[in-house]
Parts: sequence; C-alpha cells; structure tokens
Amino acid sequence: MTSTFPDISISTERLVLRALDEDDVPALAEMMNDEMVAAWTSVPQPFTEDGARTWITEYAPTERTEGRGLDLAVTEFLTQRLVGIIQLGKTNWHVRSTELSYIIAPWARGEGYASEAALATAQWLFRDQKFERIELRTAADNTASQQVAQKIGCISEGVLRNACIARTRTEDGTWVDLRTDFIVWSLLPEDLEGVGEQLADTGGFTSFSDWN
Repeated sequence: MTSTFPDISISTERLVLRALDEDDVPALAEMMNDEMVAAWTSVPQPFTEDGARTWITEYAPTERTEGRGLDLAVTEFLTQRLVGIIQLGKTNWHVRSTELSYIIAPWARGEGYASEAALATAQWLFRDQKFERIELRTAADNTASQQVAQKIGCISEGVLRNACIARTRTEDGTWVDLRTDFIVWSLLPEDLEGVGEQLADTGGFTSFSDWN
C-alpha cells in the first residue's frame, strides 16, 4: 500500500489545487506576511521571498516524498491567481489519517475558498486515497477557521487545553507568543454525506468570511 501522496491536481467549480511552483514565490510571501496569518500560525515573521522559495523547492517536496504530508497551492480557475494554501501533515498511513489546515490570502477572504478547497481535498482523500479520518485543529479564538470546519461537516471532538501557541502584536509592533487552547475536529467519510446538498441549499460556499 502506498505511503506517499501523488503529485496531483484537484479541480472544483472555481478553484484548482496543485503543487506549489516557483512562480508562486511573491504571492506566497505576501500572503504569509498578513497580520492574521502571523497571529494564528507558526509561520516565521517577517516571511521573506527566500523563505517562500525554500518552502516551495525544498520543504513541500520533501514532505510529500517522505510521506509526511502534502502542500497544495489553491488558485482561482479563471485567473490562476494564488488565493491560499491547503496543507496535509502528521499523516499516519497505517491508520489512514492526516491533519488538514488552510490559509487564505487576505484579499480572497469572504469568498468561501477555504471551505471549497478543504471539502474538495477531503473528498479526494476519502475517495481516491482511501483515508478514514481527517483531523483539524483550530485555536480557541479563531472563529473563522472553526466556521470552515463546521461548514464542511467536521465534528468537534474536544479541547486540548493550553496546547496552542498563537501570537499577538504588542504596542511597539513586536510579536509575542500567546498560549491558548486547541479545538480538535474530525471528519470521517460518512460525515460528507449530504454536505454538498446542504451547501447548495445555503447559497454555496460564501456564507462565512473564512480566512484561515
């Protein structure tokens, strides 16, 4: 049985999810320097174009080939513009489980791109890769990310107390660590039943202002 993710492309009505390439360097660096990304992720700040290039040419390919995860660029189908990132990590090939996370560029928030990309990735994992569990972890105060998890059918399993390091900006402009809780969510194949129909009934993917 395979223990690495394939080099793939996933298409939705509005998006194409594909491997990162070096043309994405400027847009990736700009996205990762956003205030909200800095607050809720462990991305180094400031995030340079050299850092983006290392991620694209070294980190992401190694994660995939060594079976730990998969990094996908989320791009608009019509413009090919980079709108975000989907990451799979901490993959357990015996259990057939992986952890999913998402980041959306500030200019693209409010369009439902995070939920559309996450749902498409989940469907691919369950259908084509025969996975049995996807896990998401959201910081306790990151309500936008929690709304995305709920929207794609995730079930809240509980709280990991004091397990998350977020960041906050001080008055002098520096970032300091802030400890908070993680909310743990899971998604199983049966949880996706009817999700597409529910989204259609509620007006599609744009109900929530999702960003990360």
